[in-house]
Amino acid sequence: MSTVGILYPGYSAEDDYPRAEKRLHDGSLLPLVHTEMKVDAHRADALLDIGGDDVLAEGARRVAAEAGPLDSIVWACTSGSFIFGPEGAARQVAALQEVAGVPASSTSFAFVDACHRLGISTVALGATYPPDVAEAFIMFLAHHGITVLTVSARDIITAAEVGTLTSQTVLDFAAAVSADAPEADAVLLPDTALHTVDLLDALDARVGKPVLTANQVSIWQGLRLAGADVVRPGLGTLFRKG
Repeated sequence: MSTVGILYPGYSAEDDYPRAEKRLHDGSLLPLVHTEMKVDAHRADALLDIGGDDVLAEGARRVAAEAGPLDSIVWACTSGSFIFGPEGAARQVAALQEVAGVPASSTSFAFVDACHRLGISTVALGATYPPDVAEAFIMFLAHHGITVLTVSARDIITAAEVGTLTSQTVLDFAAAVSADAPEADAVLLPDTALHTVDLLDALDARVGKPVLTANQVSIWQGLRLAGADVVRPGLGTLFRKG
C-alpha cells in the first residue's frame, strides 16, 4: 500500500483520481489537492503561472498535511510542466521533490517514462490544446527521444471545457488521431483535464495499440516512484506491464 500525493490545477477531471484509486485493489491512496489556478487558459503565460515553484510548494505542504506521510508526489499537469522546456521542467520537479521530501515527478516526465517502459518511440498526439502549446510538448518529447508523427490540436482554451468532453468524444478523438498515423507505436492524449480513467481499456481496444492518457501516466508514475509498480487490470496497457 502506497500513498501518492497528487497536485492538480483547478477543476476539470480531478474525479479521475478517486475512480482510479478504486481500481488499484491494494489499498494504495491518491490524495489530491487543487493547486492555485489564477487563469484557466492553455496559454503560455497562464501555464507558467500555475506551474510556479511557490504554487507547487504550497500544494505539497497541503497534501502532506491532509493525507499524512507520502511515498511520492506528482504534479498532475502536462502543459504546466512541459511549457518550461526540458531543463525547466526538470528543475520544477527537483524543487518539488526538495519541498516534499519524497520522490517527485510531473505528467510530462510520466509520459516519457511510460513510453520508454513500453518501448514506444513514435506517437500520434491528440492534444486538446491550441497548436502553439501542442508544439511545446512535441519539442519536449523530441528532447527525450520520442518522435511525434502527427498532431491533432483541438484548440480548446480552458481546462474546464476539456473536462466536459463525453466518453464517446474521447474515444472518437483517439481513433481519429490514430488513423492519421497508423504506423505510430501509440497514441498520446496529454491533458489531465480529460476524463479517461474509465475508458483506458476501451481506448486501447478501439485504437488497437496503447493509448497513454495524462491521468493514467500520472498515477502510474506516482506508484512507480513509490515502489508499487505492479500489474493492475482495468487501467490500460501501461498497467498490464507492471
